[in-house]
Amino acid sequence: MKQLWTPWRMKYLLGEEEQGDGCIFCAKLTADDAEEHILYRGQACFVMLNRYPYNNGHLMVVPYRHTSSLEYLDDETSLEVMMLLRHSLRILREIYHPQGFNLGVNEGHAGGAGVVEHVHLHIVPRWKSDANYMSVVGETRVMPELLNDSYARLRPYFDAL
Repeated sequence: MKQLWTPWRMKYLLGEEEQGDGCIFCAKLTADDAEEHILYRGQACFVMLNRYPYNNGHLMVVPYRHTSSLEYLDDETSLEVMMLLRHSLRILREIYHPQGFNLGVNEGHAGGAGVVEHVHLHIVPRWKSDANYMSVVGETRVMPELLNDSYARLRPYFDAL
């Protein structure tokens, strides 16, 4: 039997990863794009890779405005969220050739939000049979591409926006 080593995930799994003070998304407003895997910065939102993706190419569209719900976003921000969603879908289709997507916003603890105070939209590429026995039995996702490699692959397409 072969082992799949992912030691960088242990702090996250144990809930020990440093969050720092304040909102993790607001902290990215002044962060280094490459270090934080931010692919694009618009007028009201940014697009980034999820640090703990469900699949390769798992993106998030995050408004700059710190608010807990889509209903509190102004019209310009709401429009940019949807425009960036559309651009992201097109880019992901071209690069990863997914067979489908999961798109979603989790609001509130009961809604499954990991970051309750700052609303964000998930874009998860999906392929037939992308959940195998490792996910079902071992509660472990097998990621075939490193996050930095995903960033390098996707960034030129977002630079063109």
